[in-house]
Amino acid sequence: MRVGLLTEGGYPYVSGEAGLWCGRLVRGLARHEFDLYALSRSERQEARGRVELPPQVGRVRTAPLWTVDDEALCAAGPRGGRGRRARRRFEEHFAELAEAVCRGDRDAVADRFGNALYGLAELARDEGGLVGALRSEFAVRALERACHAPGALRTAHSARVPDLLAAVGLMERALRPLSLDWYGPDALGAVDLCHATSGGPAALPGLLAKHFVGVPLLVTEYGVQLRAHYLAAGGTGLSVPTRALLASFHGLLAAEVYRAATIVTPGDTHARRWQERCGADRAKLRTVHPGMEAGRFAEIGEQGYDDFVTDPDTILWVGRVEPAKDLISLLHAFAEIRARVPGARLRIVGAAAGPEAQAYLAHCRALAAQLFPDEAPGAHAVGDNPVSFEEIGGPDVPGLAEAYAAAGVVVLSSVVEGFPVSLVEAMFCGRATVSTDVGAVVEVIGGTGLVVPPRNPRALAEACVALLRDPERCARLGAAARARALELFTVEQNIAAFRSIYLEIVSHCPVRRDAVDEAGDPVPFAHPAEAYVPGRWAVAVGDRLKGAAV
Repeated sequence: MRVGLLTEGGYPYVSGEAGLWCGRLVRGLARHEFDLYALSRSERQEARGRVELPPQVGRVRTAPLWTVDDEALCAAGPRGGRGRRARRRFEEHFAELAEAVCRGDRDAVADRFGNALYGLAELARDEGGLVGALRSEFAVRALERACHAPGALRTAHSARVPDLLAAVGLMERALRPLSLDWYGPDALGAVDLCHATSGGPAALPGLLAKHFVGVPLLVTEYGVQLRAHYLAAGGTGLSVPTRALLASFHGLLAAEVYRAATIVTPGDTHARRWQERCGADRAKLRTVHPGMEAGRFAEIGEQGYDDFVTDPDTILWVGRVEPAKDLISLLHAFAEIRARVPGARLRIVGAAAGPEAQAYLAHCRALAAQLFPDEAPGAHAVGDNPVSFEEIGGPDVPGLAEAYAAAGVVVLSSVVEGFPVSLVEAMFCGRATVSTDVGAVVEVIGGTGLVVPPRNPRALAEACVALLRDPERCARLGAAARARALELFTVEQNIAAFRSIYLEIVSHCPVRRDAVDEAGDPVPFAHPAEAYVPGRWAVAVGDRLKGAAV
């Protein structure tokens, strides 16, 4: 079949785990054809270039969400010379959308939001774009009127002009796919299935393809877009009214995406609960765990515990250094561990990206130096700190596999977590783990490791000490963890799941189009064979045959 893969900030650009997952999916489903429709988030991302694409990728279309040409914007929307009728249509639809956003009651205004969204999409198709209109003075005034209308959000009443300008600008960015020329018969109108690799703007082209030409939509979320927006809003410097308006807008957009999607595939139960609370129908949800490469950890995982653990008293933490990882609690927990297991060591392996993360790393280093003065075996030897901060690629940690091989216990101390990648890597290596009960940790561990409450250094220390003092238990838990990871979290399992889901969608929701060549003659084999697999219609056919027999 022909699949339109919709991405935002990932594949085919060289960036992030999401891009790696898309690449594995496309290469793993080599019998299908893929057209890529990518939204880029920054100039830096585009400058880094794209990954090498496999031959089953037939077309790549890209559009930026980070910048636009202001002169082009002025000509893109129904302004000035575009005619009164177009302006009236825009004013009617945007006013309805603004009222829905300002009300904030998702269940009460979901239909109005959807009607306004599709009305704007149809206007954008007819007029050649709407970006200029979405950033116009009328849009700001319409949002201002909606903020002061009866029944509007309480926080919206206090919105001032700078708040409204910021909200309109960010809403325009999210709605920019409305103005793209991706919905004709030579683009998304020609695919058999749209697969959005996240919610939000990435799924919006899939919504419009379904609205205009009936292409079924599959939405995959390994990190719920709405949750990520909520978490990031506090650090953007936006005012409270602006954050409230944007939260309402993104909530309504997420609800419309879930309503229109044929199937939604969360990456874990934590994401699934978020989707259900945002209006997703349980009947549409299929949990598909992220697929990870197990081969690079095979050599370590297949050996016995005693054969590859070079330092059983070493506790290892791996990840991206940031406040959400709560390394402060880990350091305080290690102080108690060190008192009970004098030979214990803590290795923190990870890098800090950004000023805030780098400041947090510096604070952690200072705390480690304060809690654990350098120790020396004798009066004439150089002291050594039992806590080390390292990065992958250094002399002592050439790769992730070597880091896990040198540890007796792997620990995760986060207070906020999505899908715990480092835990799965440790499980592939057959490591015993101690984790905080956040995100999808319990679902991933499944009884093969110890789980403690977050922000509880004493509980974290007790669990680590229990494992450090019992190597046989570590070996048993590590073997069980490796077996679980190989069963649930490999690339092969992920690809097999999506192969089945593609078949299910196209067999139940085939796109009915007349496929003809340039001469107007029918094109043989233009429709995927999956579209002819018996689905729900088979029940009705069976009933008619049974009635005829009677």
